[in-house]
Amino acid sequence: MIRVRDLTIRVGSFALEGVSFTVAAGRYAVLMGKTGSGKSTLLEAITGLRPIEAGSVELLGRDVTRLKPADRGVGYVPQDLALFPTMTVREHLAFAQAIRGWDRTPTEQRVAELADLLGIDHLLDRQPQGLSGGEAQRTALGRALSFRPRVLLLDEPLSALDEETREGMYDLLRTVHRETGVTVLHVTHSLTEAKKLGDCIFRLADGKIGEMA
Repeated sequence: MIRVRDLTIRVGSFALEGVSFTVAAGRYAVLMGKTGSGKSTLLEAITGLRPIEAGSVELLGRDVTRLKPADRGVGYVPQDLALFPTMTVREHLAFAQAIRGWDRTPTEQRVAELADLLGIDHLLDRQPQGLSGGEAQRTALGRALSFRPRVLLLDEPLSALDEETREGMYDLLRTVHRETGVTVLHVTHSLTEAKKLGDCIFRLADGKIGEMA
């Protein structure tokens, strides 16, 4: 569950004020809005990467407003993917476990599980510069899921993909959601994408969020 209450965020002259919405546990929610409406800013506030001026963020019934990003238990895929250029796909899939102190055997098991789920077994020894757009996206998604978060935040994850690759990613995201039960908040400006993936759709406009019918 994701619950945002009366959230106020200021970035220079831009502001979101009094934003509130709830995503029930296990839902796949999509957040839409025009470019510059504050979608990414809101996502960053939920992860803890963006400071907030007022209001609260609850994840899974726990108030995480003052917690550091690493303590919120959130999987996050930023729009630019933020893959490390010198790390292999395998190392990306093991990164979150390493910083959390997982032992080697469960880490290797989790990497194998993710590689199979995401269809990237054959890419484990490649670095990001050797990946296609869809392969890079799957790697970033795997890194976000690697420590089994119960909340997953996706910022325009399909915007840079061609139509054929995007269709494949729709299927993959639906499979990931079904098999993990993770609560998802997915940012996009595409209504087609929202309808294909979301079981609830929110629209951010003029600093306010409303649920679309």
